[in-house]
Amino acid sequence: MKSKIVVINGHPDPQSFCSALADAYKEGALSRNAQVRTIDLSKISFDPNLKHGYRQRTELEDDLLEAQELIRWAEHIVIVYPTWWGTMPAVLKGFFDRVFLPGFAYKYREHSPLWDKLLTGKSAHMIVTMDTPSWYNRWIYRHAGHNVMKRNILQFCGINPVRITEISQVKPSTAERRTQWLSKVTKLGAKLA
Repeated sequence: MKSKIVVINGHPDPQSFCSALADAYKEGALSRNAQVRTIDLSKISFDPNLKHGYRQRTELEDDLLEAQELIRWAEHIVIVYPTWWGTMPAVLKGFFDRVFLPGFAYKYREHSPLWDKLLTGKSAHMIVTMDTPSWYNRWIYRHAGHNVMKRNILQFCGINPVRITEISQVKPSTAERRTQWLSKVTKLGAKLA
């Protein structure tokens, strides 16, 4: 049972179905008395571009400093986002570029190709919407976008286990189907909390 949960809505549109899914997860977790905080990328203000790479420090905006504090605090991180061009939206990628910095999320060892994972002890759940059929994403794309998020970002920093829930195909779905998905995600929030 995880009692400290941060829900990250990675969709840039506050009226998106992802926003409704993030709210549904939060509602489920709150029903089990979990402590839930949110980071809504459609509402916070930051430059998603890591202008100088790691050559020169780019100061973090207040919203990103707060996001780091929430991620430190959380035992479980829920990330809700759509699949665009096979992976996450640019704003979510920019969020990870700016927030999951060396010294916060990981630290390379001196004179070594190895690194220390600084976000261990946390778990994650990715709730990913797609218009692509799930079978196509699995067999043709081989879950490329999921793998980037799960392995190359979250597990790289020590967050494990990472679960994935696919919500597919959103664009042609009916209102009834969307209601079913919202109910499913509410139950996922209640189950974990």
